[in-house]
Amino acid sequence: MLAHDTTIVLDITGWQDNFKAEEKKHTASANVHILSDKFEIPQLGRQRRVWIYLPADYEASQRKYPVIYMQDGQNLFDAYTSGYGEWGVDEIMDKLPAKDRCIIVGVDHGGEHRLSEYDPYDTKYGKGEGSEYADFLVKKLKPYIDEHYRTKKDPRNTTVAGSSMGGLISMYAILKYPGVFGNAGVFSPSFWLPPAIYDYAKQQPLRKYTRIYFVCGDSESDSMVADMQKMAGLVRAKGVSDQNSPELIVKGAQHNEKQWNDDFPAFYKWLNAKSGSR
Repeated sequence: MLAHDTTIVLDITGWQDNFKAEEKKHTASANVHILSDKFEIPQLGRQRRVWIYLPADYEASQRKYPVIYMQDGQNLFDAYTSGYGEWGVDEIMDKLPAKDRCIIVGVDHGGEHRLSEYDPYDTKYGKGEGSEYADFLVKKLKPYIDEHYRTKKDPRNTTVAGSSMGGLISMYAILKYPGVFGNAGVFSPSFWLPPAIYDYAKQQPLRKYTRIYFVCGDSESDSMVADMQKMAGLVRAKGVSDQNSPELIVKGAQHNEKQWNDDFPAFYKWLNAKSGSR
C-alpha cells in the first residue's frame, strides 16, 4: 500500500510491436491505365503522371464518350498511390450500365506544388499558379485526349471536377473557360483560401448550358457551408438554374476521400441525367 506520492520508473529493454503494418495494395480496376508518368505541363515547366479510365466497352465499340477531367489523380483510383484513401471512382463507374459510362482523366497533384497549382491567386502560401494550370488542362491535356481517344469534344460533354483545393481550381477552370467546360463537380471547395475567387465569379460570364454541382459536409470546417453557398448564389445570379447548380450539404460529412466516394454517385447521376446537357 502506497502511503504518499510515488514515482515508478520502468525500463523496458526489449519493446516489441507484434502487429504488422497493413500493407498497401493496388486497387485500380483493369479499366484504369497510366497515360503517362511524365506528361508535360509546358505552362509550368513540369511533368506529371496522368491516369485514364476507359469504359469496359471502349475497345469493342465505336462510340464517342463524354470526358471528366479530375484533380488529385493519385487519390481517384488506387489505394496504393493515395495519401488518405481513394475515391474509388473506377469501381463506381464499373458498376454502371455500359451506355452510362464515360472517360475519366486524372491528373496527379504536384506534391509541394499542389497549393500553388490549384490556387489562381498569390497568398501567404506562395505564388498562385492556378491560371497556368487551367491553361494546361484546356490547351495541352484536352487537345491530346481528344486527338488520341474517341471523345465528345463539346462543352456539354466536358466536365472538370475535384475536391478541396481541387474543387477550387475546378470552379476557377469553368469560370475561365465556360466555352470548354460545360460542367463542374465542386466537392468541398477551399474557397476560404483566396477570397478573390468570388470577385472573379462576379466578373466572368457563364453560358446558358453551364452546370455546376456543389457538395460539402456540414462537419468539415466552420466556413465550408457558407463559403460554398456564397459561390452557388453568385452562379445563380448569372442565370444558372437551381437544377443546373444544385448545392448539397451532407449532414455529419467530413473532409476526406471516403466522403467524396459517397458523394460521387449522386454527382454522376445528376451529370448524366437525361434532362441535363447531354
